[in-house]
Formats: sequence, C-alpha cells, structure tokens
Amino acid sequence: MNLSDLARNSNMLRGSLAKKGYMRWWHSFSGTQPETGEIRTFFVEFFIVNPGRGGSRPILGQHPHSKKQGLKPSYIMVKTGVFPDGSGNGGRQLHAFYPVSALQATGNPLIMQLEGDPEAHCRAGRCFYSEDKLSGFVEVTPEEARRRSYMTDCGFMEWDVTVRKAVTCHTGKWSGKFSQALNLLDSFWHGEGIRSFFQGSVNLDGVNYEVLPETSYGYADKHWGRRFNKPWFQFACGKLASQRSGQELRHSVLAVNVVCPRFLCFPLRPGLMLQLTYMGEDFEFTRCKWETKETGKRYIWHILAQNKRAVVKVSGSCTKEEMLWLRYEAPDGQQPKPPVRAGAGGIGNIQIYRKESGGRELMDTLKMERALCIYVGSMSP
Repeated sequence: MNLSDLARNSNMLRGSLAKKGYMRWWHSFSGTQPETGEIRTFFVEFFIVNPGRGGSRPILGQHPHSKKQGLKPSYIMVKTGVFPDGSGNGGRQLHAFYPVSALQATGNPLIMQLEGDPEAHCRAGRCFYSEDKLSGFVEVTPEEARRRSYMTDCGFMEWDVTVRKAVTCHTGKWSGKFSQALNLLDSFWHGEGIRSFFQGSVNLDGVNYEVLPETSYGYADKHWGRRFNKPWFQFACGKLASQRSGQELRHSVLAVNVVCPRFLCFPLRPGLMLQLTYMGEDFEFTRCKWETKETGKRYIWHILAQNKRAVVKVSGSCTKEEMLWLRYEAPDGQQPKPPVRAGAGGIGNIQIYRKESGGRELMDTLKMERALCIYVGSMSP
C-alpha cells in the first residue's frame, strides 16, 4: 500500500539479527552530462552487516585473516557507482568500509553520518544519509581495487542530491513485528521511495552530471534480514508512458519484489509482491504467477498479478551487457552464488485490466523504460 512509514525505514537490527543480519538502504537515479547529453544511472547504498560483532576496525569477511580465524564480517559499507551504458560500457562499483563505531545515527526519521578515516584503505569523505538528502564521496585506487577482500572497482564518485519520496510501497504484515519476531522471511522489504525525485549533482571520475527531478526516475528502498533472498528479484520502473493518453505519467510507478517465506527453518515456495500506482490509484498484489526466460543477450520476465479489483500483466526484460555484477558478502561471510546482477536499462510494457461483472476491461497499456532490474538465480516457481 502507498503508506509512508519512516519508523520502519529507520529500524536498526536488534536481538540475534545484530550478530547475524544485514541492512541495506538503496538509492538509484539518473543524471545527465550537460555538454554531451549523456544519461547515466547512478546508485548509492548504505550497507550494514553484523553490527553486534563490530569494533574499532572493519572486519572484512573475504580477507585471508578473517577466513583463517573464522571471523564473520562486521562493518558499514558505502557502495556507490554507475550502471553500464547502453553499449555495456562504463559500469563500476566503489566501496568504502567503516567500522561500526564510526556510525553516528538518529532514530525516526533516520539520519546516518560517517566520517572519513585518513588511514582507511580508500579515500572517503563524510557520507551522509537522511530521508531527504544524500552526500559524500568515495575514491579507490587501482592498487586497492586489486585486493579481493575489498570487492571493489577503482575510480572516484562524489554525490550531493536532495530526495523527495513521492510513492511508498508499504509491505504491511509481511515486514511487520510478528513476521520479524518469527523470522518468517529470509529478507524483509520496505519501499519508502519507489517513486522518488532526486535533484543535485554527481561527479564521476572528474565528469559532472546534473540530476533533475523530472528526469531522475529515482528509486529508494530498504532490505534487512538474516540472509539474502534466493532467488533475489526486483523490478521497478518510474518512467511509464500511457498508450491511452500518449503522455508520460508523473506519479505512476511499478515495483516488484520477491519474498522467500519460511516455516520454522524450512524454506517455502518464493512469491512476489507487486505494487502498481497508476494515475493516483494504487493496486497491490500478492497473488502472482511468473516465469523467467534467459537468452544469450537478455533476461526476460513475464508476470500475471490478480486481486479482487484488477488484473495486471507485466512483460519486462534487461540486456545482460547493461547489467553489473554487484558484489556483497552475506552475514555468514559467503558471497552470493550465482552473483547479483543489476542494471537500469529495463524495458517492457504493462497491461492494466479492471475486473467487471462477467469479464475484464482494459484500462491502459503502459510502456516501461529505464527500469531497475536486480536478479539472482532461477525465478520460475
């Protein structure tokens, strides 16, 4: 449902999750290079793993010492970067690691601030997060990028943007206190800004990009839990054009996220949550059928979602060359296999039907562009 919940977005890991859990606040948005008109999609993420195990230095799970000693990862990572362009070039991710003790945070609404450490492995400035602003910079040298434990590329990125989160996907009981207390899901989700408007600037390796609200097509959400979803699937699009009116829709958005429920310790069949906000009307679905196809060049997804009022059909795809392999380590210190693939070049269409007595009526067909795609593993149920 389209209901803002800053308290849910600000909750930190507690209890056993503090030593066996992770949180990630994700943001992605597009910017334009003023001189050339080039459009790139950037991302900024705050990732916290096993904060209850932390200390005065980051514990990197992929470091040989950590593996030898059996240490689990514990740190705050700022992951920032850019997705590959339409030709599959220029994608990269930059990582800055901080000890848990470096975090300064408030409650509701959440504000997080990390101060750069001049003795750290990479040069990172003050990285700041709030519900309406993101700023900071990360620089990684080629020598640092060669260290496998950092899981990073080399480069420089600085960002300073404001955020207006216009549409929320509130997952209700699926991420409520009861579900969390019983660990009913591998990973919980809250989409505080599935349709967000970003404004400001990004400097990528010395090249400046302008971020404007109307063309940012921004997205922001939060995941947390004991383990990453497997399969892990997200598909979100804020650039929707109506076939009926011929116009781009300003406050309409599609967001899809997989859920991996459990009964006691036993995994159950994965499901999908889907929200479509269309012309001010919200449609939520938990009854979804889907299939995944993989060709030599693309991932293709087909989704059929139904509730009492409507039927939505989604056909979307993303080329593999426009997707980046995002590098993470889970709370147990293992990296996802197969790796996480993500891109922002998704395309497709959405058909919306209103259920009427005795049948259904086509309301509109929407064209999707610049969709966010995050994908791991087989999606067919």
